[in-house]
Amino acid sequence: MNDQFAIAIHGGAGTLHRERFSPDVVQQYEKALRQALQAGLHILQNGGRSLDALETAVRELEECPFFNAGRGAVFNADGGHSLDAAIMDGRTLAAGAVAGISGFKSPIQVARAVMEKTRYVLLSGQGAADFARDQGFEEAAADYFYTDLRYHQWKKKQENELDESADLNFGTVGAVALDKNGNLAAATSTGGLTNKRYGRVGDSPIIGSGTYANNNTCAVSCTGDGEHFIRSVVAYDISCLIEYKQLTLRDACAFAMQRLQKIDGTGGLIAIDRWGNIQMPYNSEGMYRACAYTSGEIEIKIFE
Repeated sequence: MNDQFAIAIHGGAGTLHRERFSPDVVQQYEKALRQALQAGLHILQNGGRSLDALETAVRELEECPFFNAGRGAVFNADGGHSLDAAIMDGRTLAAGAVAGISGFKSPIQVARAVMEKTRYVLLSGQGAADFARDQGFEEAAADYFYTDLRYHQWKKKQENELDESADLNFGTVGAVALDKNGNLAAATSTGGLTNKRYGRVGDSPIIGSGTYANNNTCAVSCTGDGEHFIRSVVAYDISCLIEYKQLTLRDACAFAMQRLQKIDGTGGLIAIDRWGNIQMPYNSEGMYRACAYTSGEIEIKIFE
């Protein structure tokens, strides 16, 4: 045990317009980020596991209607909510994920059960829901996931469905953590794209694209235009740049973001290495993000 620990969380990057954020709105988002960060930090301070810390933090974000995950998830083309999540243990490289699951309050909780209670990595659709029900996870009616904001965004997107650049509403949530035993972990949860069709799945539940953790290198959780993050395999790319090219976390993240930019990918990520260094780069106007270190230093930001 080295007594070093750190945690970072995000609430999404993408179509954030500074002019739409009054001081009161900024304060509400910062309060929500602080609450989730403190929930995970408390576990790490008391010697808890990184997996427990980030699951707790992500569940806080899933329960908050401000973010595109769990309760605040965007509407799909059918007027429902289709959720994705993944979690990964950097110590063992074990991972669990769900894609296209509906009707359960905490997709990240289900993803962790996939990791710990099955021999699979990724469960999807009705099968994921059947597994969650067998495990006794808390279900929720459709109105639990309803928010006026997401409903109006959905209607706006339907009116502009031929314009793929119109308000895609990125807003994935995620967390990465290092515990006192030197173990890294990463988790990501999302409602995906507004008005998504045909069972679309983004990068969040794809191990190596939106979520990755390895004790030898780093832990990463991504947010943004999922198709581009999948094509660039961003999360694993950062780990590889550290492992094979001996880049620092900062340089590895910068290189991966440059590659993403070359194919017009928009978004951001949070990453932590085995020494507790944290990076939170993004190439959109803003990203909801927060982090905390052993020293007690806490950082909470949306824009610069």
